[in-house]
Amino acid sequence: MKKQIAAVQLTEYLERVGVEVIFGLSGHTLVQMLDALGRRNRIRFVSCRHEQLATHMADGYARVSGKPGVVMTHVGPGLTNAITGIATAALDSIPLVVITGNVQSYYFGRGPHQEVNLHADSDQVEICRPICKRVYRVGRAEDLPRVMERAFHLAMSGRQGPVLVDVPMDFFSAELPEGAFSQMPAPVARPAIDEAQAREIAEALAGAERPVIYAGGGVHIARASEELIAVAEALDVPVAHSLMGKGCLPDGHPLLLGTTGYWGQPVANEMCRKADLILAVATRFAETDSSSWDPKHTFAIPPTRLIHIDIDPAEIGRNYPAELGVVADAKQALGAIAKAARHTKPRPRPGVRETIAQGLASFSQNWSDLRLSDEFPMRPERVLADLRKALPKDGFVVTDVGWNKNGVGQQFPISVAGTMIAPGGMATMGFGHAAVLGAKFARPDRAAVALVGDGCFSSNMSVLATAVEANLPVVWVVMDNASFGVISSIEKRHLGGTFGCMFEANGEPYHMDYAAIARACGAGGIMIEAADQLEPAIREALASGRPTLIQAPVAMAPTPTPGNWDINNIFRKPA
Repeated sequence: MKKQIAAVQLTEYLERVGVEVIFGLSGHTLVQMLDALGRRNRIRFVSCRHEQLATHMADGYARVSGKPGVVMTHVGPGLTNAITGIATAALDSIPLVVITGNVQSYYFGRGPHQEVNLHADSDQVEICRPICKRVYRVGRAEDLPRVMERAFHLAMSGRQGPVLVDVPMDFFSAELPEGAFSQMPAPVARPAIDEAQAREIAEALAGAERPVIYAGGGVHIARASEELIAVAEALDVPVAHSLMGKGCLPDGHPLLLGTTGYWGQPVANEMCRKADLILAVATRFAETDSSSWDPKHTFAIPPTRLIHIDIDPAEIGRNYPAELGVVADAKQALGAIAKAARHTKPRPRPGVRETIAQGLASFSQNWSDLRLSDEFPMRPERVLADLRKALPKDGFVVTDVGWNKNGVGQQFPISVAGTMIAPGGMATMGFGHAAVLGAKFARPDRAAVALVGDGCFSSNMSVLATAVEANLPVVWVVMDNASFGVISSIEKRHLGGTFGCMFEANGEPYHMDYAAIARACGAGGIMIEAADQLEPAIREALASGRPTLIQAPVAMAPTPTPGNWDINNIFRKPA
């Protein structure tokens, strides 16, 4: 029987399952795979200089493409560097296949170079078990084809997430019979709601006096925005969403309440709190979206009745009791409810759309002047307003954490579903400036801008070199306030100081010249010196066809917080 090197066959297999790009970093355990990828030269390998950035890039790619992101890491420090990115994907239900090299199988336990073996031989997979849907430690070279098929199947089925495949380096070099990688992941039907349940939910919404549909980030994962809009319009039901659900309805839709929770919209919090029935779809009712589950602020369940649809049965009833739980794919379930709703007449709810419009307009008045302010350093509200004017409607805004993420969720209009990308569950600083590369790789025809803080960007600036090498014309807008702004505002508010939160040198604010660093890396770099320079700078950067960093000095200003976050009840100022 004719044989071929496993790495060559694995590379061919990855092509057949639709892999376009692998994000990763080299290492001696991966040399055979790198050679195979280079010889065939059909899958793009993006060398990322740091494995956390590689996983965030793969994450951004998966969110935009709908396909699993693929990461390749080296043994030991290569894998441990990737852990934060794997966890970020896991908590946001993003499919990744992480292939990590390991030491030679015949040296397990002897402590070869970079082996993790403090508690068991070659034990690095255990570090990742809590943050993966499944970890596979390949025990024989002959098992590699079966494990790879399982990895792609599991990453995409059910509640999506990361799968780790740990491969001893000698298995990549083993010879296997040609055709060993023949089994492809089977198409899997998603969990579905039946017609009777769909009709029951449609009738419940139609008959409720104050119903609300609450949409989570899973609506975007399921590509279910059209079905959500159909249900809301057919039954005349307002829609609120989590921060990760932003964009599920276009901003400006007369039934859209906006984001709930601590950084949400007051009208969204109020109508959710007073609702007699909530249909929650693809959400886990996260803490800040739910005002730390305090019934005085966002959700009062009970007495509000809850119908909860989610693909993961563990989420139903976890934070709020449901009178009906449905394990189903959001797209299929909402489509079935929309079909049933066509034969259901909703009760009249006079004044609902007017209440929504008035509530949103009243809250936005708080920053209407600030969006036009010529103050410098710039008001964050002006940064968001100018970015919105310059970014095409179908362009991606990829945030990090802090003002950029919370402000976008609250104040940045989104009209095309899936164009806001943010780290939700882990709220990982250092996500945005890397994930934007993956988003751009998935949709090179659309603009992609990372809106991040200086804390994020200074954490690992090698994304500049990666973007230049990969020829990815992304744009970074760095909001520079020489601080970890959100945390400094919390400390200042409760304890009167900002110790440990400010960037300082010799007692003065320390501002790095990120624009100059970008130019040194071969990218474009623009330093904003007046508020009216930002919008044209963004337009120029988007038109340039090259990676460009725009550094915008911003004032220290907290994001409005209409909801509740329990941490604010904890801090005590010493006497």
